[in-house]
Amino acid sequence: MQAAKAVNHIGIAVASIDDQRDFYEKQLGAIFEGVETVADQRVKVGFFRIGDVRLELLEPTDEESPVAKFLEKRGPGLHHVAYTVDDLEARIAELKAEGIRMIDETPRNGAHHTRIAFLHPKSSHGVLTELCEPTKK
Repeated sequence: MQAAKAVNHIGIAVASIDDQRDFYEKQLGAIFEGVETVADQRVKVGFFRIGDVRLELLEPTDEESPVAKFLEKRGPGLHHVAYTVDDLEARIAELKAEGIRMIDETPRNGAHHTRIAFLHPKSSHGVLTELCEPTKK
């Protein structure tokens, strides 16, 4: 079984990246790396780095997006934890063979030059878990 290589990022749902930016930069000392829109996920992602850890602030671009529904149900806060893997298709197949329920049974494009797949939180002890495989730029 393939192990995760590292924590790739921590996803945090927010109503507005701009409204949160000062806190992450000034109070936490995070380095702002930019913003990217992932149209098919209907989300704008703000990247911040603290040491070796990347934080992704997730702002919905559409009131029907999964992040908008998350904010409506739970409010702002921790959305998911993402792990880097080498072979995403193989890892998905391994997890499915182990009985893990997947939200994404095939990889899709994610932010910051990655392919991604989410595990269902009911299979990961209540934590929405994302697997990320960096793509070649």
